[in-house]
Amino acid sequence: MSKYNLLIMGHVSKDENITPENREFSIGGAVVYSAITAKRLGANVLALTKLNENDRSALEIFSKHDVPYVYRPSRQTTSIRNTYFTPDREKRTCEAISVADPFKLSDIPNGVEATIIYLGGLMKGEFPTRLIKALSPYGRIAADAQGFIRVNENGQMIFKDWKQKRNLLPYITFFKTDAAEAEILTGEKDAEAAARILFDWGPHEVMVTSPSGVLVYAKLEVYRYPFTSKNLSGRTGRGDTCFAAYCSCRFKTSPEQACLYAAALTSLKMETPGPFCGTMEDVVTVIDERYAEYKPSGISGRYYLPS
Repeated sequence: MSKYNLLIMGHVSKDENITPENREFSIGGAVVYSAITAKRLGANVLALTKLNENDRSALEIFSKHDVPYVYRPSRQTTSIRNTYFTPDREKRTCEAISVADPFKLSDIPNGVEATIIYLGGLMKGEFPTRLIKALSPYGRIAADAQGFIRVNENGQMIFKDWKQKRNLLPYITFFKTDAAEAEILTGEKDAEAAARILFDWGPHEVMVTSPSGVLVYAKLEVYRYPFTSKNLSGRTGRGDTCFAAYCSCRFKTSPEQACLYAAALTSLKMETPGPFCGTMEDVVTVIDERYAEYKPSGISGRYYLPS
């Protein structure tokens, strides 16, 4: 029997990112950003992905960061083209060039147990409805809304409401959206109001990210911290990094502490392209230097780190 803190599931993606400055190619996907973040935090993590055998070289990114992984063969490998129109990388279009096969319960290796099963999806269909219910007895589920409301329509990626949300959210412990996704799901423009509605529909803890920061609604309390990045060159992967940092910290810290830690770590990540490659010492420094007004006087940022 192999036991993990997090089993992180999702499609690896061959990304093409077009910005006002340049065009870059990289290996991405929520499973990449999330699993590497969790590993850097010391979590015992296993990544599970699917891709075409001819693209196995994409898995080297896990080996590079010492992330244990399992892959399952697929007819295609997911590939996405992201075109960013503004320097802050908030306005963009996404095109699906190819899409890997959906996950099945049988994709999980025999004998694997996890405290949290993290569903880092890129688009609807990656995790079929029946899979969420099937996974619920095996661990607490953490899920990103993107994997259920971003829809591939003949290559164009658009967002649509999740029709099964009221039936499936009760199976999810940790649920993450960004502000735009939260509005699609609830009709509320205000992030806090949207988080409260989503909470009432079933999840125990709800995270909403936005360009300005992160909000968490948990235990009937609202926690909110800003992002403090000095530049946004590493904007891609913001939400995946933030949610993975939060889930990884929740093993040993409170929702409030995990939210602050996630905000500080994500701020640091957004200053450098690619997955988070910093250390706990780096995050301590960011908390002490940029979040002094949010923590009691005399308490080091180390207080907020998982012990």
